[in-house]
Amino acid sequence: MLFTVPELRYGYDALEPYIDAKTMELHHSKHHQAYVDNLNAALKKHPDVQWSLEDLVKNYDNLPEDIRTIVRNNGGGHLNHSFFWLLLQKTREQQPRGDIARALEKRFGSFENFKEQFSQAAKARFGSGWAWLSFDAKGDLVITSTANQDNPITDGMQPILGLDVWEHAYYLKYNNRRPDYIQAWWNVVNWAYVEELYKKLA
Repeated sequence: MLFTVPELRYGYDALEPYIDAKTMELHHSKHHQAYVDNLNAALKKHPDVQWSLEDLVKNYDNLPEDIRTIVRNNGGGHLNHSFFWLLLQKTREQQPRGDIARALEKRFGSFENFKEQFSQAAKARFGSGWAWLSFDAKGDLVITSTANQDNPITDGMQPILGLDVWEHAYYLKYNNRRPDYIQAWWNVVNWAYVEELYKKLA
C-alpha cells in the first residue's frame, strides 16, 4: 500500500495574507511529501502490514519494532497534515455557526473562551506539535495538545479541529512569533468542515 500526498483544494496563495504562499508550498510539497516518502519506505520492509493510515497511527505498539518510530513520526505527519489542509479556507466566516457554535458555547461558556483556551494550548506546546479540539472517549469536547506528529486518535479521541505549531508551518512569515501565527490562523479556519465533522460524530 503506497500512500500519497493529497492535492490541495485551493492554490498556495489562497490563504494570504494570513498564511503566505511560500510557506504553504514548502509545507505541502516538501514537508508533507517527506512524511509520505519516509512512511512508504518503512512499510516496504514489511509488505504484510496492509493497514489503513488511521490503523497505523492507532496501533503503533503492534507494528514491527524496526519501523515503529518511523511510522509514528511519518504516518502521524501524513495523517495530521491530510487533516490540516481540509481545515483551511479563506472565508468571511471567522467563527462557527450552527450546532458546533452552540456546542462550543455550552462546553466553554462562549466562543471567545474556547478560542482563548485553544490558542493557549497551541502557544504552550513546547517545541513542535499540535493543538486539538476533539471528542474524548465519553463524547465530550476537549482541548489537548500533542508533541511532534502524535494524534489524539492514538488515545481514543476523535479530533475535529487541529492546528500545526511546528516552526515549518509559520517561520518564514512570522519567524519566532508563534502567537501572531495562531492569531492569524483563526481567519482561515474552515468552520463548515468542522461543523460537518461535529455532526458526524456528535
